[in-house]
Amino acid sequence: MPKNFVSIFFALVSVAAPSFAQKPTLLVDSDHRAATSLNGDWHYIVDPYRNGWGGDEKPSLNGYAADKRFQLGGPLLEYDFSKSPTLKVPGDWNTQNPKLYYYEGLLWYEREVEFHAKPGHRVFLQVDAANYMASIFVNDQHICDHEGGFTQFDCDVTGALKDGNNSVVIAVDNTRKPERVPTMKTDWWNYGGITREVSLIEVPETFVDDYALTVARGNDTITGYVHVTGATARTTATVTIPELKVTQTVQTDANGKAEFTFLPHGLKHWSPDDPKLYRVEIKAGPDTLEDDIGFRTVETRGDQILLNGKPIFLRGVCIHAEAPYRTGRAYSEKDVETLLGWVHELNGNFVRLAHYPHSERMTRLADKMGILVWSENPVYWGIHWDNAATFEVAKQQLDEEIRRDHNKASIILWSMANETQISDPRTEFIHKLAEEARAQDPTRLITAALLPHNVTRPNGEKMIVLDDPLGKYLDVIGLNEYEGWYGGLPENLRTFQWEDPLDKPVIASEFGAGAKAGLHGDAKFTEEYQVRVYHEQLAMFSKIPFLAGMTPWVLMDFRSPTRLLPGIQDDFNRKGLISDQGQKKAAFTVLQQYYKSDPQPPARP
Repeated sequence: MPKNFVSIFFALVSVAAPSFAQKPTLLVDSDHRAATSLNGDWHYIVDPYRNGWGGDEKPSLNGYAADKRFQLGGPLLEYDFSKSPTLKVPGDWNTQNPKLYYYEGLLWYEREVEFHAKPGHRVFLQVDAANYMASIFVNDQHICDHEGGFTQFDCDVTGALKDGNNSVVIAVDNTRKPERVPTMKTDWWNYGGITREVSLIEVPETFVDDYALTVARGNDTITGYVHVTGATARTTATVTIPELKVTQTVQTDANGKAEFTFLPHGLKHWSPDDPKLYRVEIKAGPDTLEDDIGFRTVETRGDQILLNGKPIFLRGVCIHAEAPYRTGRAYSEKDVETLLGWVHELNGNFVRLAHYPHSERMTRLADKMGILVWSENPVYWGIHWDNAATFEVAKQQLDEEIRRDHNKASIILWSMANETQISDPRTEFIHKLAEEARAQDPTRLITAALLPHNVTRPNGEKMIVLDDPLGKYLDVIGLNEYEGWYGGLPENLRTFQWEDPLDKPVIASEFGAGAKAGLHGDAKFTEEYQVRVYHEQLAMFSKIPFLAGMTPWVLMDFRSPTRLLPGIQDDFNRKGLISDQGQKKAAFTVLQQYYKSDPQPPARP
């Protein structure tokens, strides 16, 4: 094993991995490091009966991981990756092969990698996302396992790599199980596979694996830390921001961490109107990193959200990580440029990235474009609230989400969950997640998308009361409400009143209606009916003094196995303002013009 490497057990929720598999780590800002891309064609074997484990029901070296080649007349062998078909990586398997459209189960990826490591360096195999369980094997060694379909992980392959040709095998299993996060049922497609980039990252033995820089509220003091793996006590680390003429040198403690504070002159705050990013250089021992970071503050005051000390109204929209035009899981630069480009076209300044962490390309581009972000942990609908292992998986994915993106100025909200039914175990589960998020990152706001509590007064007045017991643990209340679509008529919204006993900012985190692009008339699923719902919803929202923003559901149609109506849905949730083929529906223009008017909550009484 490499120096300073500790091999530990990694517990899977459903099965126990062998003890030699390491726990993955996560290298912050690895997209600024030199990398060897492993994107491209990978051979694959579909394995619904799990034969590839070699007769076991857990990761094993007795099966496909050995990556052997069949020879006529040789030993009996019933697989050969080199003779198998290929899939593109990154990419989900469902949209690449019609036979795999509905496939849920185990699938094996394999490719040969030519690699020549630098002496005295460590090498990590980085997977930006693989849905849902992934086991990594290099040269017939079981390296690591990872659970969670939307977060990045890195596995140390230094001791397994050879100079020259190497075998890399990745087993991916997207089987839904009750104890997983998310659980059995979602309203989006369970795309399987290696859905984001794969690469080899080479670092010195002593390297920066984490850092953070934040600006204080009110006085522009920048504080932060650098963490150095492989460092001895008093290792020197230097943080430089050339444009601000700032250089700070600090020394690590016995745990490899060094904290710093400095007050720069002439600091410009990042905002949607001026998304200023500063080049930051970090050096520790032989390692050097560069990042582009914006500095801004976010906080609440009563029922307002303050950005850089000033109230802001969030003109947003929800986005699923569905690829425009080709469909399937979004991952490419073109995908995110198209999606966020449509947000700018809407005159928006905010996105809710639902219902899981999106690719780092999305948050990087949001930083550059000046689009604020709500980022969400995939705790969705019903989770096994009393299952300790389920909580640990939810916490792990939250930690990975925060660790990857905690230097992104665009992210102002960490969302803990979406549309969860009220119960004591559920409230405690999410409360504990909120505490974890605050411990990891006290500089951002905590939210969750809640369901409405509708009350009808004796006089017939309809009230939406924001009294979910989870609300007291949140900084901002998200509210999903679909009057006029799932219940009642759009015109009923004219009589609705809202009540906010918690005196906290509220975001209308979902509302809307389905419409098939090009279908016209008066009924549901027509563009005209969607417009009708939007007109009534926006009129109602304009009367709510404590509304801090909105993210209607949803920017673009996305694939879902629960949306089956032939000729209209055809496996797509049609609530998008834009079709999956880029056709803008009439409601797009309604929201675009509303946001152009720069809506603000009415004056407080």
